[in-house]
Amino acid sequence: MMKYLQKLGKALFLPVAILPICGILMGIGYAIAPGVMGVPDAPTSGALYTIGYFLIKAGGALIDNMALLFAIGVAVGLSKDNDGTGGLAGLVSWLMVTGLLNPDVVSVIYPSMMDNKTNAVAFAQIKNPFIGILCGVIGAICYNKFKNTKMPDILAFFGGKRSVAIITGLVSIVVAAVLLFVWPVLFGVLVAVGNGIKSLKYVGVGIYAFLNRLLIPTGLHHALNNVFWFDTIGMGDLTAYWKALVEGGVMENGKVIDWSVGMYMAGFFPCMMFGIPGAALAMIQTAKTKKRKATIGLVGSAAICALLCGVTEPFEFAFMFLAFPLYVVYALLYGIFAAVTVALGYRAGFCFSAGLTDAFFSSFLPAANKSWLLLPMGLAAFVVFYLVFLFAIKKFNLKTPGREDDQEDEMNIEISDNDFTEMARIIMEGLGGPENVESIDNCITRLRLEVKDRLLVDEKKIKSSGCAGVIRPGKTSVQVIIGPKVQFVADEFKKLTKV
Repeated sequence: MMKYLQKLGKALFLPVAILPICGILMGIGYAIAPGVMGVPDAPTSGALYTIGYFLIKAGGALIDNMALLFAIGVAVGLSKDNDGTGGLAGLVSWLMVTGLLNPDVVSVIYPSMMDNKTNAVAFAQIKNPFIGILCGVIGAICYNKFKNTKMPDILAFFGGKRSVAIITGLVSIVVAAVLLFVWPVLFGVLVAVGNGIKSLKYVGVGIYAFLNRLLIPTGLHHALNNVFWFDTIGMGDLTAYWKALVEGGVMENGKVIDWSVGMYMAGFFPCMMFGIPGAALAMIQTAKTKKRKATIGLVGSAAICALLCGVTEPFEFAFMFLAFPLYVVYALLYGIFAAVTVALGYRAGFCFSAGLTDAFFSSFLPAANKSWLLLPMGLAAFVVFYLVFLFAIKKFNLKTPGREDDQEDEMNIEISDNDFTEMARIIMEGLGGPENVESIDNCITRLRLEVKDRLLVDEKKIKSSGCAGVIRPGKTSVQVIIGPKVQFVADEFKKLTKV
């Protein structure tokens, strides 16, 4: 189950990777055409206004259809060989499920179901990212299971991959019938969780940020994010922010915003942009002298990645399994800073993550508030993260990067920059050769591998490739932490085997 959740997390990065360009387009659009969001005395005509309006609508075209992008992107990401047929199957499932569970259809096939106000709201919100992800999973499962289906000669044309969409449609009918009864209950649970945290205001923001970071190793943070960032239960902090709405604004279907837009995103900015560099500096300072250079290369580059674009996985996976108690403290610091930052009035939003790019472009939107607070809060996060990590590492002798126990026979093969072919070759040797590799996959920072014989895996050999680390989450599972350039290594790795 855990392995599948991790694959799902990796698949989500495909549609999410589209979001940064949306933020850039809309940020530029609002900056040059403030009249679009009703700024007093701002021009509402002319060349700049037209260009700005065009850019805003270009970005919004994707933001407004995130659920559909999830359905297709997840299906492609989970399909073997990332085949586009899986994406078509995800789309078929989405159209079938949302079409059958449309309020107008439900009111005809089960009129009494719509008498309940909660149920009516649930089906009105059926086109949401949660359902999109579910449909993507259905499409991928159908593709992986039925892509080689053989049909009788008279129906041979509909065999193989052509059968996938047909079978997906039939499966989706059954799923829709089940969801007719399950979705209102699940929706009610999600609403209760969301409203419970929302009622706690700033404290709730802190709890949400803490759980968001704490659940990353399991991949369950995606479920939590769907409640607060996307319009699954009628909230949608992210979507509301980029629709240029603020507290008290009205969204589609008469939904009135009853929270301060941006509050469930703003607190991540000081932590990701400044807190992680502070924690990285503590790790570098406490690293063993002979390993300091390698530690700088690992956590230093990860800190820069977090600062610029808000990608935190390279940093988090570098120590979460080496020193998990410290990771819990790390998540707690997120919660504290998120609560304080939002309580002070800072508001910002992101399309991808809380890095410098999103901080800049989101500052032009109407929900942005006290953007200047990012610097003092960021500096405070840098100092606190640095001091807490420095104290904890020294006090409890934590084995963070650069402090691992030395091995007398430790290999130190130098890999030239961007020599992905050589890195892939050494990793393959460490796994026992191509004949021992069962499956190959990758997420945003790691190679995810399955091997036939775990005893043939030589972790020291793999680490000698220059990778950031090796994780063994299961008996036959091996994860090799590469960093943001993992795709290049994965491509070279696949060339070495026919898996």
